[in-house]
Amino acid sequence: MASRLNVRVNRKRPESMTRQIREQLDALIEAGELAAGTLLPSERELANTLKVARNVVRGAYEQLMDAGKLRSEGRRGRSVGRGGSGTTTKTRSGGSTKKTGSKTSKKTSKKSRKK
Repeated sequence: MASRLNVRVNRKRPESMTRQIREQLDALIEAGELAAGTLLPSERELANTLKVARNVVRGAYEQLMDAGKLRSEGRRGRSVGRGGSGTTTKTRSGGSTKKTGSKTSKKTSKKSRKK
């Protein structure tokens, strides 16, 4: 069962509704309010709840999937991704930040298979 989200859309704001939804979902994920593996409402369900077009929700979900925050569960829907793919973390020395990710290029994968 998908979780109930505290997401709102303000049509008077200059940001697109897609961006508003994406940023709110991203904030919920970063704050830990949406744990890894949590199923999100379907595009249709969330669109009906927010009274927006389904494509608005689809765009937000796809952008979060591209960022590694969500993953597709096939017919079950979309869930919060596992691991920190694409998240910013603090390093031990100096406290600077760096991007981390688990994606590898196809070239790297092919080379490692040949060895």
